[in-house]
Amino acid sequence: MIQVRGLVKRFGYTVVLRGVSFDVPAGQTVVLLGPNGAGKTTLLRILATLLKPSAGQVFVGGHDSIHHPEEVRHLLGYVSHQPLLYPDLSARENLRFYARLYGMENPDERIDEMLAVVGLSRRTDDLVRTFSRGMVQRLTIARALLHNPPVLLLDEPDTGLDPQAAAMLAHLLREVAGAGRTILLTTHNLARGVDFADRVVVLAGGRIVADEPAHTLTSSTLAELYADAVTQGGA
Repeated sequence: MIQVRGLVKRFGYTVVLRGVSFDVPAGQTVVLLGPNGAGKTTLLRILATLLKPSAGQVFVGGHDSIHHPEEVRHLLGYVSHQPLLYPDLSARENLRFYARLYGMENPDERIDEMLAVVGLSRRTDDLVRTFSRGMVQRLTIARALLHNPPVLLLDEPDTGLDPQAAAMLAHLLREVAGAGRTILLTTHNLARGVDFADRVVVLAGGRIVADEPAHTLTSSTLAELYADAVTQGGA
């Protein structure tokens, strides 16, 4: 479902991604780990068609996302460090706006469903600028899932969530993964790499330095793998 070949990204003289290549088959969940500055967010922004690479190729669902991004965007749900919500619109109005962008007809039932799933039914008509950080993140997740995309790109989606909301998110993502969607998730939570994913990929120094099936790892072996990989990537 996702194919990345020789991906390079430079910002001026700084090289953030250095020839990254990997595949994510349809229905697989991959957790992408790495220290700050490893290039995780840059990689997801390129996959989300929000940033162009300096070199390399990216295909999502068989479509060239670099040269034909419009054919890829309807396949994606994206949660980033920026919520991509309008603070002076209500929760419902935000989701209606995105439903129109996605070409959804009669979306109100789906909007109600998603607001209930993320625990915002009581705040449906409240302006987003009145929401807490955690509530904004909940609505961001609802936005990403609204159009039932086959591919989810999630950049630290539990940021700002309290323990109850983080547990809700973990349950929701397991349901989404069980429905056969392809998920690429970044997190600093090493335990989530073992608990949630089919595969664990470590990015360090702009390169993939480890790629292992999650079922072969425990929390302790993952911590060792991560430390060794990061040391290798920084060498």
